[in-house]
Amino acid sequence: MITVRAGKGGDGIVAFRREAYVPKGGPSGGTGGSGGSVWLQVESRVATLADFINGSFFRAENGTSGGRNNMTGACGEDLVLKIPPGTEVYDHSTGELLADMTEPGQRILIASGGEPGRGNASFATPRRRTPRICTKGTPGEEIKLRLELKLMADAGLVGLPNAGKSTLISRISAARPKTADYPFTTLSPSLGVVKQGLGFSFTVADLPGLLEGASKGVGLGLRFLRHAERTRLIVFVLSPDLSVTPDEQLDILRRELTEYGTNMTSLRAMAVLSKCDTITGEQEEQFLKKLPSGTMPISSATGRGIREFLQRLGKLIMQIRREDSEPSSPLPLQENPPEES
Repeated sequence: MITVRAGKGGDGIVAFRREAYVPKGGPSGGTGGSGGSVWLQVESRVATLADFINGSFFRAENGTSGGRNNMTGACGEDLVLKIPPGTEVYDHSTGELLADMTEPGQRILIASGGEPGRGNASFATPRRRTPRICTKGTPGEEIKLRLELKLMADAGLVGLPNAGKSTLISRISAARPKTADYPFTTLSPSLGVVKQGLGFSFTVADLPGLLEGASKGVGLGLRFLRHAERTRLIVFVLSPDLSVTPDEQLDILRRELTEYGTNMTSLRAMAVLSKCDTITGEQEEQFLKKLPSGTMPISSATGRGIREFLQRLGKLIMQIRREDSEPSSPLPLQENPPEES
């Protein structure tokens, strides 16, 4: 939670002209300047919300008071807070979603600056030539915000803890997430860029591991699902060496995605059987029989199947990008990913 406050408007003043040979000069008190406003703006070079520590306070400049000789006070400078793409902005007090900031350059006014006070010169009329009244500037708006970052990527690697997601993303991109043989090594998403041919690249996210019950907050579930919601394509990473079988893993993952929200079911999906270097060919065949057709056996350790996996992944992402640019119906969370032609 952070607090933002716009600047206070500058006060108007009471003043009268003092000139030689003019013993009774008229009113000359100027109006104050407007307070600065607070804006949120999406900046593509910003990747995290690290600048917005819980309890932080951000304030725009106050306007200055008016001056003699009808001089208007200076306006307070606006404060522009830079946030990464994929940030959701909530009113902390009501829980209302104020904005979903996804596009670079997108900008939203979050707190308006205070109105300036009027000087006595503005109250002068033919019948009231020497007013001795002025008004004060009004306070700027203040609001408490909750910022949530939902990682935006072309593909998201989804699996139970220790399924091999981090090793896979380090194999296919320059991302280097922490890897170890204990649950929740990945506590926050890692984003890797895969370059495939001249002029074509896509992003892959290694998301925190998922446990059964994640849609109800078990483990890191809600943190995981918040990011999975933003990916164009889900890649189910299934491991043969966990306490539940690969087909049971897939059932758990699909169920949690569905229970988290109906919009999750509109995502395209494919599946891979990871760590195939740790099992025999017979075991691999038995596992694949129980998984959807098109499930790809791979090994991040030896590189087996990685090139074929990237080719299929790239084709699917190109297809989804084309369909996203044209009016079309939602893409299903497929039972059987399409085979290569």
